[in-house]
Amino acid sequence: MTEPRDVDSTGVDSTAVDPNGVYPDSVDPNRAPPHAAGSVGGIWSELIGQDRAVALLHAAALAARAVLAGREGAAVSAMTHAWLFTGPPGSGRSTAARAFAAALQCEDDHTPGCGQCQDCHTAFAGTHPDVTLVTTDQLTIGVDQTRGLILGSAMSPSRRRWQVIVIEDADRLTEGAANVLLKAIEEPAPRTVWMLCAPSTQDMLPTILSRCRHLALRTPSPDAIADALSARENVSREQAYAAGQAAQGHIGRARALLLDPAAVAARDEALRLPAEVADIGRALRAAQGLVDAAAAEAKAVSEALDAKETDELKVALGYGQGKGSGSARGVSGSAGILKDLETRQKRRATRTQRDALDRALVDIAAFYRDVLALQLDPAGSAAIRPVHADRAQQAHSLAASSTPEATLRRIEAVLEAREAIAANVAPLLAVESMALTLRAA
Repeated sequence: MTEPRDVDSTGVDSTAVDPNGVYPDSVDPNRAPPHAAGSVGGIWSELIGQDRAVALLHAAALAARAVLAGREGAAVSAMTHAWLFTGPPGSGRSTAARAFAAALQCEDDHTPGCGQCQDCHTAFAGTHPDVTLVTTDQLTIGVDQTRGLILGSAMSPSRRRWQVIVIEDADRLTEGAANVLLKAIEEPAPRTVWMLCAPSTQDMLPTILSRCRHLALRTPSPDAIADALSARENVSREQAYAAGQAAQGHIGRARALLLDPAAVAARDEALRLPAEVADIGRALRAAQGLVDAAAAEAKAVSEALDAKETDELKVALGYGQGKGSGSARGVSGSAGILKDLETRQKRRATRTQRDALDRALVDIAAFYRDVLALQLDPAGSAAIRPVHADRAQQAHSLAASSTPEATLRRIEAVLEAREAIAANVAPLLAVESMALTLRAA
C-alpha cells in the first residue's frame, strides 16, 4: 500500500480517481466525480450527501482488491493502511468508515460494497469477525483499551481479506492512548486497516494525522436529507426538509426530530430560553429547566441500560448461584469489578447529559443566527434560509428590538457556555452565566 495522501475539504483527493483506482497526474477540479452514491448504490447509499467521498472510497475498495490480487503500482495507489474521517457532527463520519469496512470485506465479485452479502451486513454492523468497531459512551478512550485493539490488529484476518479497526470517537483518545496507537499505525501488520473518526484534524496528534489518508466529509444539505428521509421514514418531503434544516445537517438529529417526540420536546425547551431572559428570575429558571431537561434525558437513557448491565455482570460473577451463605457474594473480587462498572456508568451518564445540553445550546445559537440574518438582511435579498423556520415570528420580534452587535454578543455567550461545559465547568453554572449574559446583551 502507498503512503497516505490528503483529501481536501470537499472530500476529494488532490488527484482524482478513475474506476480502476488510478490517480491521473492532473484533473479538472470542477469535473464530476467518477462515482456518485446513486450510481454506485449498495452499502454506499448509507452515505447521505457525500457523493465525492463515495467516489474516493469506492475506488479505494477496488484498489484494495488489486492489493489482494498481488498487483502493484498505480492500480493500488488509492488504498492505504490508515484513514482519518473528519466532518461536523451528523456528517456521517462513522457511517463512511463502516461502509468502507463493509466494502473491504464484501463477497461480491464485481462491486465492493454490494450491500446484499452477509459480509457487508456484518461489517457495517460491527459484528464481522475481521471488523472491530470501537464506540465509546465514556469521556475518553484509555491506554489499556487501545493496547487491546493493537493486540487484535496483529492477528491475520480470518476471511483472508482485511483486519479492520474502526475507532468512531478517535478524538476521545487520551494522549497516552494516542501515542500507543501511533506506533501501531507506523508499523502496521499486513492487511490491517485503521479507520479513525474525529470532528476535525485538530483533534488528532499531528504525528497520527501525517500517517493517515484524510477524508473530509461535508454537512449534508437539507435537500439531501429530505430526499433520503422522506423515502426511508415514510414522511413527506416537506417534513423531512424542515427536520434537516432544524438539525443543521445532522442526519441522526433530523431523524429524531421526525420520529421521537422526546427530541421535539427537548428542542422546544431549548428554544424557549431566548424568550425568558428579559427578567433575571425567569432567565435563571429557564437555565435550570434546560439543565434539568438534559439530566432527565441522560437518566432516561442510562437507567434501563445500567440495570441490565449490572444484572448481567452479577450473573457472570456468580451472585445468587450455588448454595450456602457465601453464594450471594459472587466470586472473589466481585465488589471491585462491580465498582468499576458503576464508575463507567457514571461517566456515561455525564457524557450523555453533556451531549444533550450541547444539542440544546447549538439550537439556541442557531436561533440567534437567524435573528442576526434578519438584522443584516431585513429584505431577505441574500435568501438566507432560517434554521428554525417555525420560530420566525419570535426571531423577527427580537431582530426588531435589538442590534446586530447585541446578537453577536449573545451568540458568543452561547459558544462560551459550550466551551465551559466541555472544560468540566458545572453545567448549571455555565448555563446560568450564559442566561445572564443573554439578558444583558
